[in-house]
Amino acid sequence: MTLPITSIGLLNPDQVKSVLGAAVLAPSTRNTQPWRFRCSPAGIELHADPDRALPVADVDQRELLLSCGAALFNLRTAIHALGAHPATTLLPRRDDPTLLAVVRPFAARKPDRRLVRLADAIPRRHTNRTPFAAVVNPDAVVADLRHAAEAEQAWLPRLDTHQMDRLRELVLKGHHTQIADPAFLAEWRLWTTRPQDSRDGVPENTAGADGGSPERGQAEDADPVVVVIGSFDDRTADRIRSGQAMQRVLLTATAAAVDASFISPPVEVPEVRAELRTLLGGGLWPQVVLRLGHGTPAPRTPRRSLDDVLLAPDRLSA
Repeated sequence: MTLPITSIGLLNPDQVKSVLGAAVLAPSTRNTQPWRFRCSPAGIELHADPDRALPVADVDQRELLLSCGAALFNLRTAIHALGAHPATTLLPRRDDPTLLAVVRPFAARKPDRRLVRLADAIPRRHTNRTPFAAVVNPDAVVADLRHAAEAEQAWLPRLDTHQMDRLRELVLKGHHTQIADPAFLAEWRLWTTRPQDSRDGVPENTAGADGGSPERGQAEDADPVVVVIGSFDDRTADRIRSGQAMQRVLLTATAAAVDASFISPPVEVPEVRAELRTLLGGGLWPQVVLRLGHGTPAPRTPRRSLDDVLLAPDRLSA
């Protein structure tokens, strides 16, 4: 069923469709796309879709919230670029745990050129899983990414040589823990061996050259830049904010012509994540580990249609 899209605040129906189209281009773990949206005269609601959670790799749905936070940042940024202020309320109703945010585009706002630049990067950003060559000027890039994370109430600490060596050990530890778990491998294959015409998951033509091993790439990189995004707490709201920070970091990298992909094991395996937190000094909760560099051109992962992610105005199932 196709749901009608009407004007919301300062946005006409075509603009509402445009900003929703930007929102769904956010990254998500295994490209599960665990979000849904409801449009009403009161605003645009962002809902989590628990049916698209990963019960093995993401047992507490932390990465689901990060993914939804990334979609929220795209939505906010696309609205801002159209000259409307995306007034956003996180977790507006305690009686509705799937409702993560409401965005109300009712006030005019002169677009900030820095955010317009990020909005322009939304359709160009995609995860690149190929081996990377080094970033040309890593110090300058990391400084820009750090500012991007801080703008969304997250932190991107600078790791020294010892911490980087230890992080590589944690990546391998998490990787070996995961591939030793048959349930993890079954879940991973379910989402990463999709047919090429699939609208979700990771089709085989985008999964990397070997197409058959989780977290391929970091050992083959020439000299990638690896960064961690962390938060000072680990509640639902902190994870949503971290997802917004993650997407701002990714779009900042895209605007600088830098490729990025995720290194998931050290944050998906709980005991390894705890070790990574200790490595960062114990004050930050690690949420995302990214590798940055210059890869070879790679296909983009697909996206579901808007009809698949829109909720009917008066109920939670379309």
